[in-house]
Amino acid sequence: FIGKNRITLSSIESIPVLGRLLAMGDSTVVERDASGNVYFSGQLTKVEDVFSALDTRDRDGVDISETERERLWQLFVDTFDHDLFTGRSGGMYAYEGIGSIYWHMVSKLLLAASETVLDAVRAGVTGKTVEALKASYEDIREGIGFNKTPAQYGAFPPDPYSHTPGFTGARQPGMTGQVKEEIITRLMELGIRVEDGCIRFHPFILRKSEFLLSPKTFHYFDVNGQQAKLELVVGQMAFTYCQIPVVYQMGSKFSIEITYLGGENEEIEDSFIDRCISAVIFNKTGVVHRIKVTLDPGLG
Repeated sequence: FIGKNRITLSSIESIPVLGRLLAMGDSTVVERDASGNVYFSGQLTKVEDVFSALDTRDRDGVDISETERERLWQLFVDTFDHDLFTGRSGGMYAYEGIGSIYWHMVSKLLLAASETVLDAVRAGVTGKTVEALKASYEDIREGIGFNKTPAQYGAFPPDPYSHTPGFTGARQPGMTGQVKEEIITRLMELGIRVEDGCIRFHPFILRKSEFLLSPKTFHYFDVNGQQAKLELVVGQMAFTYCQIPVVYQMGSKFSIEITYLGGENEEIEDSFIDRCISAVIFNKTGVVHRIKVTLDPGLG
C-alpha cells in the first residue's frame, strides 16, 4: 500500500512545481522520507486540501501553472482512489473513511505504546530512552476521546463510540474495542500484572500527580456487591482489583501490606503476592479485605 502511494520520478518531472517545492524543502504538498522516496503530505486528505496548499504556495511567490494544477489533481486522484473508500462496506452505519477519527484505533496504539514502554523497562534500557517512550505514550493518551471536548468528540466524552467523522458527531455507540483496550492500558499504568499465577505490582507509567493532595473518601463496591468506603490521606490513591480496595502510597521502600477480613495484617517485602493468596483474591472469597502498596520514590 505504501509503495503504491509513492510518487515516481516521472510524475515529478511531469509536474515541475513538485521538484521546485522539494528543492525548497517545502513539505506542504509532497515530502521525502528517510530513504529519499517522495509521497504526498500526510496532512492532505482530499483534493480540496491539495488546492488549498497550492493556493498558499502561490501567494508565497511559487509560480504554479494551471497545467501543473490539473496534473497534480489527477495524480492525487490516481494515487489514492478515494472513491473506493466507503468504509468496511457500502452500507455502514453513518460514514467511515477518510477524515474519520477511529477511537478504538487510537486505543490500540496506546496499548502498543504501553507494551513498548514495558519491554524497554524489562530490557533495562537507559532512563532517557524510557522517559522518551513515556512521553510518547502520554501524547497518544491525550488524543483519546475522554480527553477531548464534547465539540471535538461529537458526544459526551466518557461514552464509548467507534469513530467521529469530520462532518458530524461521534457514531456507533456501545462497547467498542476502545473500552477493552483502555481497561488494559489503565491496569498497565497502575502496574498490575499476573505472572505465573501471582499478582505483581510494578507501576512504570503511573503519574505522581494522581496521588491525593488532600484527604478524600474512596467509595467502592466490595466483593459482596455492597457499598463501602475507605478514608484516604494525603499522598495516597486508591482503586479496586477484583473488587478489593488497593491503596498506593509513596515511601522509602517498596512493600505490600495485606489486611485480612479479621483485621490481621501481613507485610510482604517483594513486588508480588504469592499464588495461594492471589487465588483467594481472584475468587473474591472476601478473606482479603484490603491491599496497601508502598512504592519507592523513584516512581515516574
